[in-house]
Amino acid sequence: MEIVREYVSGLDVHKKSVVAAVITPQGRRVKTFSTTTRALLELVDWLKAEGVRHVAMESTGIYWRPIFNLLEQTEMEVLVVNAGHMKQVPGRKTDVKDAEWIAELLQYGLLKGSFVPHRGQRELRDLLRYRRTLIEQRADEVKRVQKLLEGANIKLANVAADVLGVSGRAMLEGLIEGQQGNAELAHLARGRMKSKQRQLEEALEGSFGPHQRWMLRRHLDLIDFHDGKLKELDAEVAERMRPFLAALNHIDAIPGLGQQTAQEIVGEIGTDMSQFPTDRQIASWAKLSPGSNESGGKKRPGRTGKGGPIRHIMIRAALNVSRNPNSYYGAMYRRLCKRGCKERALVAVAHALLVAIYHMLRDGTVHQDLGANYFDERRREQSARNAVRALRLQGHDREGTRAVSGG
Repeated sequence: MEIVREYVSGLDVHKKSVVAAVITPQGRRVKTFSTTTRALLELVDWLKAEGVRHVAMESTGIYWRPIFNLLEQTEMEVLVVNAGHMKQVPGRKTDVKDAEWIAELLQYGLLKGSFVPHRGQRELRDLLRYRRTLIEQRADEVKRVQKLLEGANIKLANVAADVLGVSGRAMLEGLIEGQQGNAELAHLARGRMKSKQRQLEEALEGSFGPHQRWMLRRHLDLIDFHDGKLKELDAEVAERMRPFLAALNHIDAIPGLGQQTAQEIVGEIGTDMSQFPTDRQIASWAKLSPGSNESGGKKRPGRTGKGGPIRHIMIRAALNVSRNPNSYYGAMYRRLCKRGCKERALVAVAHALLVAIYHMLRDGTVHQDLGANYFDERRREQSARNAVRALRLQGHDREGTRAVSGG
């Protein structure tokens, strides 16, 4: 097999140590380093001294990041490789052999690097993922509030669409302060909730004691804490997203998507689509393309894979856009749901949505919804073509008269 790269290094990264194997025309050398910053700088200096030009390492958790941060500042080409794509050869299960095996694969050009965005986008990713975590934690706390109220037989959620809205929050504060009169609590309603006084009085009748008041106070304090942190994160994200306002507005123009979802999509895939030569590659990277599973001439359902944050973001986005009855994505979702699997329908909509966003970012185009009647029109045109084909097979010409064959 032809050698593609001569001065290469393979790194087997662990939490406390890094095994580095270097392969050059002069031979092979292996050294082990600690993962402290000082030791990693020694590793970089050693690779430079050996003349290494290409480095490859597995994407092991988050342990590859400190090394990558230092190596990307050099002139060496650094590949972060998906460990699942490197099938180990039997008998090669030691740290030294792993590092040498990575270096050999890199030497013969058999490794393909994963998509690793630049440092600024990686930091933006951290912010966006942390915000998503806080949003989910806040949602869990709201569920705990609802569970507490149900346990005390307080049926406020049956009347108020949002238990933590202006009216609901005022009534919850009243319960914490010890107001037991149902009519007094119901009078705390605001806006349109004032018209539901009778239903509120019935819903607020329960057994809400000191324990429930103590627990509810802690739940609400934690929700307020999350709200404050989310506001700080929103401000920081908005500031860092200023260079991508045009891309955000294009994505936000898709019916059913909001600014927050657009920010998460841009944070994960960026705006430079040169990393993905085709829409098939970005869909495969996001684990939204079905795998191939064919044996003996029979095709079986292929799995898309687990995927990372971008897959979950696109699935949530697909769920939002599919609720629009007047959009192409809504029609696509309803059409695929008739086959009996809503999960697969959501993945298909997420795939179509990601492909559309890819072309918008790559070509600078705006989104044009094909409309809810797209599939009906296509079916009607196909039916007309089938009817014309059937008439021609029966000997009818284009004018509708029957062709007479000469005899």
